[in-house]
Amino acid sequence: MATNTPAHTPMIAQYLKIKRDHPDVLLFYRMGDFYELFFDDAKRAAALLDITLTQRGKSGGQTTPMAGIPYHSAEGYLARLVAAGESVAICEQIGDPHASKGPMERRVVRIVTPGTLHDEALLDARQDNLLAAIAPYKDAWGLAWLELSSGRFSVLEVASEAEMLAELTRLSPAELILPETLELPDELARHRGLRRQGEWLFDRESATRTLCRQFGVQDLRGFGCAHLHAALISAGVLIDYARDTQRTDLPHVNALGVENRDDAVVIDAASRRNLEIDQNLGGGADNTLASVIDTCTTAMGSRLLKRWLNRPLRQREVVAGRQAGVALLGLDAAWMSLRDTLSAVGDVERILARVALYSARPRDLARLRDALATLPELERELAAVEHGSALDALRPHVRPYPEIADTLERAIIDNPPVVLRDGGVIREGFDDELDEQRSMAENAGDYLVRLETRERERTGLANLKVGYNRVHGYYIELPRAQARDAPADYIRRQTLKNAERFIIPELKEFEDKALSAKSRALARERHLYEQLLETLNAELDALQTSSRALAELDVLCTFAERAEALDWVRPTLAERTGLTIHGGRHPVVEHVSDEPFVPNDVALDTARHMLVITGPNMGGKSTYMRQTALIALLAHCGSFVPADAADIGPLDRIFTRIGSSDDLAGGRSTFMVEMTETANILHNATGQSLVLMDEIGRGTSTFDGLSLAWASAEHLADIRALTLFATHYFEMTALPDHRDGVANVHLTAAEHGEQIVFMHRIEDGPASQSYGLQVAQLAGVPEAVIRRAREKLGTLETSDDQAPPAAAGEPTPRQSDLFATAPHPLVETLETLEVDDISPRRALELLYEWQGRL
Repeated sequence: MATNTPAHTPMIAQYLKIKRDHPDVLLFYRMGDFYELFFDDAKRAAALLDITLTQRGKSGGQTTPMAGIPYHSAEGYLARLVAAGESVAICEQIGDPHASKGPMERRVVRIVTPGTLHDEALLDARQDNLLAAIAPYKDAWGLAWLELSSGRFSVLEVASEAEMLAELTRLSPAELILPETLELPDELARHRGLRRQGEWLFDRESATRTLCRQFGVQDLRGFGCAHLHAALISAGVLIDYARDTQRTDLPHVNALGVENRDDAVVIDAASRRNLEIDQNLGGGADNTLASVIDTCTTAMGSRLLKRWLNRPLRQREVVAGRQAGVALLGLDAAWMSLRDTLSAVGDVERILARVALYSARPRDLARLRDALATLPELERELAAVEHGSALDALRPHVRPYPEIADTLERAIIDNPPVVLRDGGVIREGFDDELDEQRSMAENAGDYLVRLETRERERTGLANLKVGYNRVHGYYIELPRAQARDAPADYIRRQTLKNAERFIIPELKEFEDKALSAKSRALARERHLYEQLLETLNAELDALQTSSRALAELDVLCTFAERAEALDWVRPTLAERTGLTIHGGRHPVVEHVSDEPFVPNDVALDTARHMLVITGPNMGGKSTYMRQTALIALLAHCGSFVPADAADIGPLDRIFTRIGSSDDLAGGRSTFMVEMTETANILHNATGQSLVLMDEIGRGTSTFDGLSLAWASAEHLADIRALTLFATHYFEMTALPDHRDGVANVHLTAAEHGEQIVFMHRIEDGPASQSYGLQVAQLAGVPEAVIRRAREKLGTLETSDDQAPPAAAGEPTPRQSDLFATAPHPLVETLETLEVDDISPRRALELLYEWQGRL
């Protein structure tokens, strides 16, 4: 970028001075009806927005690259820049153009960043848009996050980097603030919205002062977080950043929620991805759990629903209260009328945030007016629902605000314009002074008609017209051919190609009065609008509490609607460890499939805590496992579940190791990813964890994979985790002979000639075969390859069947029955070892030793 030298024009010198304070963001520099960008900013914006890169002469001896966008359509361009990870400083004209001798005074009034959006046009209405900050402190990690568009502000403190990464995956912030010298793991280093801040900002005492000032308190004990030093540091840094970007106070951020990780069922990043809660494996939102459940009538309800799904609770009383509310709303379909009324509420939560930031537009206030008008009816409908559930806590806040509703009804016209700029927002009769100024300005039309008629008669010029434009004001226009006949008192104002425009003293005097009245009317209207925002801000706390209650009511009504529409049942919340599901179904597969879904049972408890699942590829093992996890997750959210009956005990974690994927950017192979996820499960699973393990050991040699699968299953069996262990290693079906609480089940299939029919039914016992060739044939593998595979399979089976007899006293197992044959030297050796000694490496050594004997 060019340096600031005396040779720069005054305007460019002013631009460069402002730009020096914002070197890392694009600067939108207001010039009339355009935002202009210069130098490197212009080049970058032109490339990102596909707009024309032009030049503005020379300044400082250099040509000045320039690109611009219209002020009135800036939102669309901002949305594209923010989506690309850019931040933009909005620099407005704040000086008086008539009083300024040099360049008009300008100032950055706001910095638009990916995590601080609150404009409606820049946000996805049904997704949270979070700004987050992380701070390491001693042996803890602090995490804070803020949704500026609603004012929701929360903190959490965790003990390890892995736990911090898992929580960030849950929150998926649009922007993340962190210390500039912090070394990041690969998963975090690739986050697009990283914002590095100076280490000196991450100070505990400074952060505490910032938070106390934000909430108007002397200490933070009332929020229950005074002891969470790492969390408070991250929260203080976050608030400072938000204030700096918004260039204003944040009155709607008036509370700090403290999350406790032990209050929720922990789901790590890999498990969250595998379960496809609100994002599918391709990164989209289709065919996810949220896509099936989310029929919320408000955007704020939709956002809350996704938060609930991503954070199932271990707090049984809260979950039971939600379930009871859903059950009561289901009686006589009470949810139906409530949802009809809620549909008129809109996104009150985000509207109130814009009110607090004084950025609310006229249509925001109109929508808020309409929402407040629905509250009396909602209060009556909710009062008709029985007491004794989570609904009881909502009732006091779903209430009317008659004074505010009346004020907005009298103040805002039915269909206001998008912006206040040209007025026409305040209803006639609301303010006498405004009505008087408007009347004076609006009578101009009648006067101009009379003047035009009179001047035509006086001059005899039939084509004479009286008009107005914003640049030249009022004028009398004559065609060029008649301009020479203009009276002597006509003063030429403007020459056009085919016409001349004139002014007369009488019209000039009227212009001064009319434009003054119009200007005074617009100033009065803006003043009244500011007063409306101040009135709403005086009730902001109560209105925000009501908006949260409305969002929760929307979610509970949605749960009730889904339960009826999809034939879901209320699960029993058991006190004992385990889960029993009768006729369980996968909520997404059932919803999107044209075929009838085959339901299945599952029963896990302390006595039968692991199922080894075998069966053909495509037979439904992964679906069966995932539906079990999703049913458990839904039950811990307070929702009804897709089953005939369900008895769900307490869970502390849900783990899944399903599917195969690599991490090329991080330099990890498919097998390395699989083993990393497996290691996380084996280190962190407990006797109250639900663990889904699918095809462990596929990415390496047969014996390596088998040994790892066997040792991993033994470990999970020994800690008595509630485990569904799917495998194609038939040797694993011998595990129930060596560990208590382990049982075999399989997915059924039937053969017709060389064809296979999947029954998708779970039955007890191990499968008899994998049907690999049949599945390959279904996948379209060439027939010649299938024939050759059958020949090779026959050769291998014959070779195994004709193996030479063993020495006296030595077993003669096929390799595929390595663990299944008993007595077996390897099995006997494993049984004599202590649990801690059966490591994957030791099991592998034993397998290689026995392989040599085969």
